[in-house]
Formats: sequence, structure tokens, C-alpha cells
Amino acid sequence: MISLEDYGGIFDPAGLLKRSQQLEAEMAEPSFWQDQEQVRLKTKEFDKNKKLLAELDDLDSKLGSLALIMKDEKFSETDEAAVALLSEVQQKLDALEIATILNGPYDRMDAYLFLHSGTGGDDAADWTQMLRDMYLKYADRRGWKVTIIDQAEGGEAGVKSAAIKVEGDLAYGLLKAEKGVHRLVRLSPFNAQNLRQTSFALIEVIPDLGEVKDIDLPEKELRVDVFRSSGKGGQSVNTTDSAVRITHLPTKIAVSVQNERSQTQNKEMAMKILKQRVYLHYQELKDEQTRKLKGADKSGDFGHQVRSYVLHPYHQIKDHRSNFTTNQIKEVLEEGNLDELINSVILAEKSKQ
Repeated sequence: MISLEDYGGIFDPAGLLKRSQQLEAEMAEPSFWQDQEQVRLKTKEFDKNKKLLAELDDLDSKLGSLALIMKDEKFSETDEAAVALLSEVQQKLDALEIATILNGPYDRMDAYLFLHSGTGGDDAADWTQMLRDMYLKYADRRGWKVTIIDQAEGGEAGVKSAAIKVEGDLAYGLLKAEKGVHRLVRLSPFNAQNLRQTSFALIEVIPDLGEVKDIDLPEKELRVDVFRSSGKGGQSVNTTDSAVRITHLPTKIAVSVQNERSQTQNKEMAMKILKQRVYLHYQELKDEQTRKLKGADKSGDFGHQVRSYVLHPYHQIKDHRSNFTTNQIKEVLEEGNLDELINSVILAEKSKQ
């Protein structure tokens, strides 16, 4: 009979069960609940393991059913029930394989997604907005919660930049495949001649580390700017001077937040995110391995792109890291169907290890 053991050892139900039992024992100790950050991380891991074990059990059951169907003397490869079950099993296997590969210390965490308009003027701002909408659709498909915490509008169209918090299982693990420069080639809707235009946008992704206690940012190293909220994009945005931008002067890292109701709340959120970004920045300087945590700060121009989206003279999306290509432009850009593209990057990175 077919079972999970037939799939190359990529699944480890016994290991997951052992870890879940260990977490359950820790959670039974009164002292466990005294550290709220520990509570947040380990209860999330416990819930994730519980969900994954249930999915593996369901998959094992379906593999058994599929094996029985295939053993039947009357079985035919055109059997509709068998074909449907095989398709469902294959999709679950693919999803679980990706979930199993994403076992890094940050992969299960929520994420912050930062979009920056690059070279290309109004076209680039419009392209950045298209990417923002694509990621919002992708998050919705996965059942993730998203909050636009900051957004700067473009001149005539689009957005110059946007910061989005994404909450959901594997948010960082999957979205980190999007870090880097994304290139668009199309006929420009922003010039009278409708000429071919190339635009760029930079995507950065970091995990939500929660409250970072291992770093201190003295006030003398910070510049705090207060400005008027845009009133567009963020949730609960008002139109008073409540938006806050905090810049860490030594690293020039800046974080803006405008979605909270008050200046104080925006400042608290901006400081929380800034600490995370500065912490990761210093970690990158100390340890080359942590460079995988966020996109490299490359200029938003030709030559550094991780993915190209060509809308003219033909339709094609190509990821330059995995060499995966698709002509399903509408499904990707308008419907947020990024699964094949993201999975191809994750599998390509896995093959290099």
C-alpha cells in the first residue's frame, strides 16, 4: 500500500509528534506563561505542528484509498474518481513538501513586506501598485491577514512605496522568495506614443520578530518626523498629522507608519519595526548566512532583477533564479496565483544546498 514513506523521506510525522509532545510538556509548566514572547512563538509552533500532523494523517489516508482503487481489477487510468483523487493527493503532496522544506527558524513567522518604486517614473509607480495588489490577492488566497501600515502615493499614478504586515502560517517562509528586483516590460500607458517601457520595483521581506530585546536604539541616533497621513491604503487612516517616520541615522534605515489612530500608536509601531530591521541589518554584517533574511539593497535598475514580467511583445513571466516560466499573466498579476513561481524558487534553493 502507498504511504508517506514512499516519498523520499521528506515528511517526518514521528519527529513532528515528538516535538509537539515536548512543546505540550513545556506549556504545562506554570513558568512557561511568564515570558509572553516565548508564549507567542511556541504556541504558534505547537498549533502549526498540530495542523501539519492532521494534514499528514489525512494525506496518508488518501494515499491508502488511492492504492486500493489502483489494485482493483476494473481500474482504468481514465477512472474519474481515481484521477480526481490523484490530483488532490498530488496538490497536497506539493504543498506539504514546500511546508516541510520551510523549516528555518523564521519561516513560520508573520512577515513585513516592503515595496519600493525603482527606475521608470510613473510607470514604475504604477508597477509597484500592481505588485502590491498581486501580493494582497496572494495573501487572500492563502487566508492570511494583511494590513497596509504605510503607503506613499505616486505622482500621477501608482505608489512610490508601501509597507504591508502579513499574518499567517509560513508568511515569511513563502514571501522571502519574492525579495529582490522585479522587472516589467510593457507598452506604457503614460506616454502619448504608447512606447515600450521597462519599469522596476524592489521588494524587501523580513520576518516579524516581535519585541526585539537584544538591541537598543538611543534617541540621539534617531530622527523622528511627523507628517500628514495620506488617507489612502492603510486601515483606519485619519487625515491629521499623525503619520510617523523614524530614521536610524547610523544605518539610514527608515520606517514609516500611518495606519494607527494616533501619533503615539504610529510611533510605537514604527519603533518596533525599526528595531527589527536594524537588528537584522547588524546580524547580516556579523553573519553572512543571515543575508537570506531580506532582499539585498540593490538599486532598482536593469541587471539585478530576480523576476521579469513581459507583457509586450509577448506574454511571459520568468523567474531568473529557478528559470521557471509561465504565460499565465492574468492569473499571476490579477489573481495572485503565485504558488508555482514561489515553489520553484524554494525548490531551486533547496537543490543548491
